[in-house]
Amino acid sequence: MADDTRNALSRVPVEITISVGRAHPTVSELLTLRRDAVLPLDRGVDDPVELYAGDRLIARGQLQADESGSGRLAVRLTEVSEPDGVA
Repeated sequence: MADDTRNALSRVPVEITISVGRAHPTVSELLTLRRDAVLPLDRGVDDPVELYAGDRLIARGQLQADESGSGRLAVRLTEVSEPDGVA
C-alpha cells in the first residue's frame, strides 16, 4: 500500500462500541418496561467490558472515570486483540 494511501486511511475515524453486558428478557418483560425499570445484565460492575469495531472484538478493559475530570466514562485497556494475519 502506498504511503499516501496509508496516511489517508490512518486518519479515518472508526466508531468503537463498548459492551458492558447482555440482558435476556422475555418479550412479555420487554413490553412491561417503563421509566426507572431495572434490566439486570449478565455481568458484574467490576467485570471487564468488551470493545468492538463493527462486529469484531478488538480489546477488553475496565470502566473508569475519565481522568480529565469531565465526569465522562473511559475504558482502561487490559487486553488488545492481535490484528488478523499477525502471528
